[in-house]
Amino acid sequence: MSRGGLSRRFPVLAIRDFRLLLGDRLIAPASVGFSMVGVSFAVLRATNSPADLSYVLAAQIAPALVFALIGGVAADRFRPQRVIVTANLLMALGEGTFGVLVLSGHSPLWAMIGLEAITGTGAAIFYPASQALLPRLVPRSMLQEASAISRLAMNTGQMSGAAVAGLLVAAAGAGWALVLCGVGMVSTVPLLLSIAGSRPDTRAEPHSGGAAREPAQAPAPAPSMLAELREGWSEFRSHTWLWVIVAQFGVVMMAWYGAFSVLGPVVAERHLGGPAAWGAITAADAFGLIAGGIVSLRLTPRRPMLFVVLTGGAVAISPLSLAMVLPLVAVCVASFGLGVLVEIMMVQWTVTMARNIPSDKLARVSSYDILGTVIAMPAGALIAGPLGAAIGVSRAQYAAAAAIIVASALALIPRDIRAIRSSDAPLPPPLEDPAAALETASG
Repeated sequence: MSRGGLSRRFPVLAIRDFRLLLGDRLIAPASVGFSMVGVSFAVLRATNSPADLSYVLAAQIAPALVFALIGGVAADRFRPQRVIVTANLLMALGEGTFGVLVLSGHSPLWAMIGLEAITGTGAAIFYPASQALLPRLVPRSMLQEASAISRLAMNTGQMSGAAVAGLLVAAAGAGWALVLCGVGMVSTVPLLLSIAGSRPDTRAEPHSGGAAREPAQAPAPAPSMLAELREGWSEFRSHTWLWVIVAQFGVVMMAWYGAFSVLGPVVAERHLGGPAAWGAITAADAFGLIAGGIVSLRLTPRRPMLFVVLTGGAVAISPLSLAMVLPLVAVCVASFGLGVLVEIMMVQWTVTMARNIPSDKLARVSSYDILGTVIAMPAGALIAGPLGAAIGVSRAQYAAAAAIIVASALALIPRDIRAIRSSDAPLPPPLEDPAAALETASG
């Protein structure tokens, strides 16, 4: 299909800034796919210790406990695309340097932990800015289509990166995968800097041709970071559906991260065929995300928050498939199916957030979202390795699946979760005139 045909089929593709964003959301996740495979096997082959892998992956997540909030304030104050540039450069520094150390044959544990902390800092400030950027680039009527297509690009990139990384690590070692991750992240910078975007407070002010204008007033002093964080927290806790689901996913992600990201490569190394097998599992998950993105272009669950909670419970499939040491094909099928559900869920979550949270607070609210979701993930990573060594990898993964199911069942209690419907979501004032947004296509 030609570019013109695609634009007629999906009008959001006529927006120049959105197309630039798609470029970033293809390249950066592909780079992350190299990191996902490269880091795990670099550590396992350097130390042969699941516990050491726990420490390194915990260091990757821990910075979110501080920098997610800072990233949220920064993305509401400044252009989110510039915050994302900073995030991508930090990830390039962390993973690229890690790769060079691995290739040099000298990668001590303390250095791996420190470099993954740098990478984690970039990832922490990326999420709030990413959530805030998309609604500034497209009209509100195109949010679901834009979210589905942008996430489709992200998941295509991640699937491709993970699949190639698995083969590369098996053939040439983890160092090259990490170096390529760094190169990919740097290559996104020109795309991001080319995005014009808009500010939520930018509005066309009507005026009559000959009427005198009001005298300009001095801008009010910028509020302190603490005041802005308090304002974001007030908005966050005012939505029951929001904080309940974030609390649910705090448990879900803690259990999943330990059972899948820490202990999963151990199962792959011992029973399924090593890094190529882990790359296949990761790619199957990403391929499921792609399929889910295609479905999301047209599917809207009638009760989106109920769907989100139930999908959180379905995440238990992931550690269960590894705990039972199913054949590689079965594990890949389970990862694919879960990926489909998770992607539909993420599109609904992104759209619901954009529609219900004021645009000038969205990044800060998103920072509390990511903070609540990842706050226990370092604990999950730190616990998983030693627990797997103490009681066995399979038993630790069964325990993680049980925690996921219990947390998801409790999240069904509030009425808001079951009652809110996709048609109930109020829309904020438009960020920009849709016609003006489409005019950027020719730029």
